[in-house]
Amino acid sequence: MMQMTQSPFEALDDLVLRLKGLVLVRELRERGQANGDELALYDAEILTVRDQLAELVRSGVGSVA
Repeated sequence: MMQMTQSPFEALDDLVLRLKGLVLVRELRERGQANGDELALYDAEILTVRDQLAELVRSGVGSVA
């Protein structure tokens, strides 16, 4: 499948949506008494997405021209 190039703002929106989803699902799994290993996987992915967001913002996506 061919992927179209995203604008920086679309990439930002996608990362924010992904982060929100991960945080919500992690919370649901924690309430569902998921084990520590599973929660650690969510934690690691949340940190990865946060790092990606920070890098995108540092690259100037949030700059106003």
